[in-house]
Amino acid sequence: MERQRVALLGSTGSIGVQTLDIVRENSSLFEVTTLTAHRNWQLLASQAIEFGVDSVVIADERYYNELSDALAAYPIKVYAGDEAVAQVAAGDNVDVVVNALVGYAGLLPTVAAIKKSKKIALANKETLVVAGEVVMKLAEQYRAPILPIDSEHSAIFQCLVGERSPLRRLIITCSGGSLRDLPIEALKDVTPEQALKHPQWSMGAKITIDSSTLVNKGFEVIEAAWLFGLNADKISVIQHPQSIVHSMVEFEDGSIKAQLGTPDMHMPISYALMFPQRAVRDEHFSFAQNPTLTFTEVDRVKYPALDIAYNCLRAGGTAACTMNGANEVAVAAFLGHKCGYLDIVRSIEYALEKAQFVKNPTLEDYAAADRESRRLACEYLKINE
Repeated sequence: MERQRVALLGSTGSIGVQTLDIVRENSSLFEVTTLTAHRNWQLLASQAIEFGVDSVVIADERYYNELSDALAAYPIKVYAGDEAVAQVAAGDNVDVVVNALVGYAGLLPTVAAIKKSKKIALANKETLVVAGEVVMKLAEQYRAPILPIDSEHSAIFQCLVGERSPLRRLIITCSGGSLRDLPIEALKDVTPEQALKHPQWSMGAKITIDSSTLVNKGFEVIEAAWLFGLNADKISVIQHPQSIVHSMVEFEDGSIKAQLGTPDMHMPISYALMFPQRAVRDEHFSFAQNPTLTFTEVDRVKYPALDIAYNCLRAGGTAACTMNGANEVAVAAFLGHKCGYLDIVRSIEYALEKAQFVKNPTLEDYAAADRESRRLACEYLKINE
């Protein structure tokens, strides 16, 4: 395997930090050339120094001076702003782009990298949730491979490798999130601190909240539809509290393949980076210590966001983009104690009801839909944009 030059977008988040673990373990296979972060300039600076990168980008321009001063003694180029993130993703010194950004911000860097035929290791599900149709067409046009990092999509991808027969359905597993044992009537009083305590996974704040509402699982259904070319009726979700079976594929003969492992993102990250090879890691699963694996149907009354996402997938166009934008605003408001937990899904419903719908959108239409959805969510929540 030739040494790959890596641009890591979102290097200071959970996926970014774990990606750098994989690079440390396989330094002969990977060279990090570019790192980006939203606002954590201190960690970004230390990562840049450790890995001797060519360039860094701080998306929040307010922290440019601090980052630039921290790296003044090193031959590292320092940039700022969202446009710079997209530009470095398309750089000539990059072979593979690991997109670990959070939210809509991940879309344009993905598009920029695709147009330069880069390999994309994708952890930013919003890229496909928001603009799956456009992104997948561009990936085909520019022959840019997209390899999933999400554990569920990595599991499906692994189950499909080598298969030539058509599949019957995808079965995406769902932990149920931090509030799975809480009765539905108690949801109105949930605090951010409660919702952030995920029983299995260690993730960033936004994705942990999305996991608790099942918005995240709905987005994974949409992402799977675009990644694997399936319609909504061929993708099902089952609740699996142990998070050991990461997802499954059922074939036309009734056979089901599953990918199992500990709830740890290092494996899917390394698989995306090293495919078709596998990393050698000191990871050992014990069935004896995990004697019971259980599966139940998702409570669609308690978790209405899942069906909202299915409806957005069936509608196509800008629907899922609207859902995503409203959700980003509402989750940030909830984490900031500016709205209640149930207001997250209510904001999504309000935005979808009020927003203009474009059936065959361009990237510009997606940008307009994103802006409108955020305005509508703020309108519902009675907060400033």
